Amino acid sequence: MITNHADIDVFIGIDVGKHNHHAVALDRDGKQLLSKALPQNETKLKALITRLRKHGRLLVVVDQPATIGALPVTVAQAQGIMVAYLPGLAMRRIADLHPGEAKTDARDAGIIAEAARTMPHTLRGDPGC
Repeated sequence: MITNHADIDVFIGIDVGKHNHHAVALDRDGKQLLSKALPQNETKLKALITRLRKHGRLLVVVDQPATIGALPVTVAQAQGIMVAYLPGLAMRRIADLHPGEAKTDARDAGIIAEAARTMPHTLRGDPGC
């Protein structure tokens, strides 16, 4: 659980994939700041964090913290960014509440970001373990 949720300005949901990820960033009011496909690349992930830092304190939330999700978690933590994990069962239940049935990376990343913004109780901290 994220204890200082009220201090977060930008919620970044990352739907991780083997070769590419998709990131959606929302501000505290739910305005989308970014929706972007990202390669599994440390430099690109650092650039994303740098770009969004101008909006305030960040929270990165991934749907898979190990294996294919390890790079975004490691990069964010190395940059001093708070990181959390949205467990798969919670992700699926939340996704069922959103309109549309097509599973896309952008949709899933948006759902992760929205859950981070509005349902902090669904998150698990320190996904690096």
